[in-house]
Amino acid sequence: MPVVLVAEELSPAGLEVLSGDFELRHVDGADRSALLPAIADVDAVIVRSATKIDAEALAAASRLKVVARAGIGLDNVDVAAATQRGVMVVNAPTSNIVSAAEHAIALLLAVARRVPAANQSLRGGEWKRSRFTGVELVEKTLGVVGLGRIGVLVAQRLAGFGMKVIAYDPYVSVARASQLGVTLVDLDELLRRSDVITIHLPKTPETLGLIGAEELARTKPGVIIVNAARGGLVDEAALAEAVGSGQVGGAGIDVFVTEPTTASPLFGLDNVVVTPHLGASTQEAQDKAGLAVARSVRLALQGEFVPDAVNVQAGGVVAEDVRPGLPLAEKLGQLFSGLAGGLAAAITVEVRGEIAAHDVSVLQLAVLKGVFTDVIEEQVTYVNAPLLAKERGVEVALETSEEGSSDYRNLVTVRGVLADGSPVSVSGTLIGSRQVEKITAIDGFEVDIRPEAHLAFFRYEDRPGIVGAVGALLGEAHINIASAQVSRVQAGGEALMSLSLDDAVAADILADIAKIIGASYARAVSIHAE
Repeated sequence: MPVVLVAEELSPAGLEVLSGDFELRHVDGADRSALLPAIADVDAVIVRSATKIDAEALAAASRLKVVARAGIGLDNVDVAAATQRGVMVVNAPTSNIVSAAEHAIALLLAVARRVPAANQSLRGGEWKRSRFTGVELVEKTLGVVGLGRIGVLVAQRLAGFGMKVIAYDPYVSVARASQLGVTLVDLDELLRRSDVITIHLPKTPETLGLIGAEELARTKPGVIIVNAARGGLVDEAALAEAVGSGQVGGAGIDVFVTEPTTASPLFGLDNVVVTPHLGASTQEAQDKAGLAVARSVRLALQGEFVPDAVNVQAGGVVAEDVRPGLPLAEKLGQLFSGLAGGLAAAITVEVRGEIAAHDVSVLQLAVLKGVFTDVIEEQVTYVNAPLLAKERGVEVALETSEEGSSDYRNLVTVRGVLADGSPVSVSGTLIGSRQVEKITAIDGFEVDIRPEAHLAFFRYEDRPGIVGAVGALLGEAHINIASAQVSRVQAGGEALMSLSLDDAVAADILADIAKIIGASYARAVSIHAE
């Protein structure tokens, strides 16, 4: 009988799914000395957030087939190490989306009607109705920043309040937004028009500090800001100052740049409602998470398809010659999205060379996972990536040829066409016995760069002094260049500068450099594939 180790509390419904067909054992997963021996001879382990399943724990678990996290995060699970050992990793990616959406709305209503302050005043023996005059939501404009699953739920529910809904999300098509009854706008227009702004984005170098002092200054006076997504998307100090000045009428904040925290400039303001990251903290969300992972563990141990698998084990056996290309394919997808800067109407994954003799469809999944990883709030997996593309109206194709390129034994290329017809393409390969990852081409320019954590790209008219100017400007921003390369088709024509940097480049610095050198485009991309 397969053995399932329950390392943290699991809902009764989840335990019921596993009872009978599996031997259930229990351990305090936070106690490392108890966990390591307990995991040695089990087939599956179920955790929440307190149990760390790292390389050491995986090495101690000789029989382990699946790690299940009863929640949406995977910070405490080493997914790369699990994949290397052939261990499936599953979680419950949609278990809390309703709870998160409802909490964002709860924060909005609490701010709009001054509920916490009024409650505190009345409990303190005061009856001062005039101090707590609120605002109605009907016929006001709601600006949704990030139209993923949670953003959509918030938009749908607040449309029922009679609000007009606009949204900013460069990775959602106009057609998809129209189906939802939402008008797509750019960020500047959203800031100017919205009476309420609610944020539902992933936390990436590009989105960190997305709403800062300059953006808040462009908002409609009296706007309400809600952030129940990720800490740091809104600059807390700038928001506190804007609330204090009256530019922002109030704010509802569930997440902070540092957690846990008991000190923030926002805490002393009456018209700011703060909660300690409660978005997923409902009994229903916890029950859904436990039930979902229990079902996934059951499917995995029975050898069946697992919808919520995070790594490639969901799709069956991957050829040994193909497996090393998965991280590269995912990074190519991230690079493609970063260069595109918006939604692609169509994406083609082309695989050329000896590996094309195998089933390489998993490389297409890896590319799509990379494409959507940093552009939507919810977690992207090999399983849900095609659905995300379909929901956004992105046509996806896979082309293979066993004939390699003239320069490389194997080559993976991601090509796409943006909504305005502009083409985008990136190519990459693995070099040598150590399988070193290389980016070989970008938009037709030949390059030879590693997909490092922080990259920047500038396209401009080839002329003397540009490299020095970019270096000087980055130096002024205290950003060190690790490597640099300039590619061009001919002297005096269009050139592409590719930079590997020690730190991410802020959007305002990137824009300043582009303006000074006259770049036709400037892109900063952060790579962090599993």
